[in-house]
Amino acid sequence: MTPDVAPTVIDSIKALESLVGETLGVSGWIPITQERVDRFAEATDDRQWIHVDVDRAKRESPFGEPVAHGYLTLSLLPRMVIETMTFTPKKTGINYGLDRVRFISPVPVGARIRGHVVLRSVERRDAETLHVGLSVTVEIEGVEKPACFADSIVRYLV
Repeated sequence: MTPDVAPTVIDSIKALESLVGETLGVSGWIPITQERVDRFAEATDDRQWIHVDVDRAKRESPFGEPVAHGYLTLSLLPRMVIETMTFTPKKTGINYGLDRVRFISPVPVGARIRGHVVLRSVERRDAETLHVGLSVTVEIEGVEKPACFADSIVRYLV
């Protein structure tokens, strides 16, 4: 799926540093299908019925339908970031970790989500390494409250 807008292209460390506090972009919509949820359940051995048993979820879940795993939503952050920003000096980007994550609203199967990405910080670790802090708000199409807030750190090797 293509993003709603072209990614922000950043061609230098100085240009990246100048964008701290700015919105880098909004990713394209990502469909959350039952097939995607089932594959995630298999990959993680998290087969809780609220995710994978459609009939039971409709009958017994407080959500009235199956919902995506919170960690499935979180696992889509790299895609959201890639769709919103291109940092051309990097040789590679590596997930360094998360400072803060909150799951605000469940993501129903059949919904679409997207990420709003803000550049939170840029820290030079050495001549070839940057730690880039990103705040991502994951929005559910048509739902007022977001699915998730996450402060992520990416290590870029330049």
